[in-house]
Amino acid sequence: MALSLLWFPFLFLSVIGGCVGRPFYPLPSKTVNQNKQPLQTFRPYNIAHRGSNGELPEETFAAYMRAIEEGTDFIETDILSTKDGALICFHDVTLDDTTDVADHKEFANRKRTYEVQGENVTGWFTVDFTLEELKSLRVRQRYKFRDQQYNGKFSIITFEEYISIALDAHRVVGIYPEIKNPVFINQHVKWSDGKKFEDKFVEMLKKYGYKGAYLSEDWLKQPVFIQSFAPSSLVYVSNLTDVPKIFLIDDVTMPTQDTNQSFWEITSDGYFEFIKKYVVGIGPWKDTIARPVKNYLTPPTDLVARAHAHDLQVHPYTYRNENKFLHWDFHQDPYAEYDYWINIIGVDGLFTDFTGSVHNYQEWAQAAKDSKNALNLLHKIASMISSYKI
Repeated sequence: MALSLLWFPFLFLSVIGGCVGRPFYPLPSKTVNQNKQPLQTFRPYNIAHRGSNGELPEETFAAYMRAIEEGTDFIETDILSTKDGALICFHDVTLDDTTDVADHKEFANRKRTYEVQGENVTGWFTVDFTLEELKSLRVRQRYKFRDQQYNGKFSIITFEEYISIALDAHRVVGIYPEIKNPVFINQHVKWSDGKKFEDKFVEMLKKYGYKGAYLSEDWLKQPVFIQSFAPSSLVYVSNLTDVPKIFLIDDVTMPTQDTNQSFWEITSDGYFEFIKKYVVGIGPWKDTIARPVKNYLTPPTDLVARAHAHDLQVHPYTYRNENKFLHWDFHQDPYAEYDYWINIIGVDGLFTDFTGSVHNYQEWAQAAKDSKNALNLLHKIASMISSYKI
């Protein structure tokens, strides 16, 4: 890891310099490294939320490469579609907040108003642009309080390019793609072969060899979780692939986008018993587990315990280091937050904007645990020796 960190900045800068006007990253190489360091499965998963987007513009190749170098277990992404049916990595159905689309006069007449999850939304939508047109845009940092120096340096990437980043990593790195806004995408994008968004999504995973149930030999070679807020999509894709799936759960005020079910219904024991036939876990917003009042956490609900009782993993979102996102309970210390969720709440993975920070915490916590165990062993040995009389 130390050596790779040394050469990474040079690779990073060279790629920035050559990213304009051509595909920035090759598709996966044909040579498979059989000696890659395997995925760790002994501690909660470090899930790079849209890559290391606390440092670099989200869902760009640079954010994913940075996350890999910083020790992530999985790189997470949102999958949407273009007008011509290409699958891309992008979070919002509109381009307004994280690209320079407003600066492109040639696209001024593309602004539209569509209904998205029951609300009218106005903007430039991915479904009104071809892949070639989207590649002409440049991505920028979502939050103004984060580093702005990389704005305009990277383009939107495709699902295939994202997969290539994981497969060509120097160790086994999992992918965690989301079937994003499937109702909206299926309304506005039609594929010539009559297939749905979900079909195309799974076809891409199969094309690059992603298969196998959770922790199977196939899965450990190429780890993947499919995630979605739409339960009907997860049920549908369960008939297409056996790879593990995660049911995402929104704020308590938000019904599911496809079935219009309430938070209370989808987190009931009866629903957990139903959904576990199709998924291996849930991905709830962390504030639905321990709800804040005046920025202090209230006692946690039993959501994690009940999910575990139904053999469901829990991967909450989203952990961010900035003070504005930290509850007062953690004294402006993100490590205190990680410790609370991992050791007190007992989650099985964390979606984080700061992969390196979670990785460092886990490494140091493990080292401290190992040191304590070693010290206890020495005390036991000393006690045994002292019991003998010379």
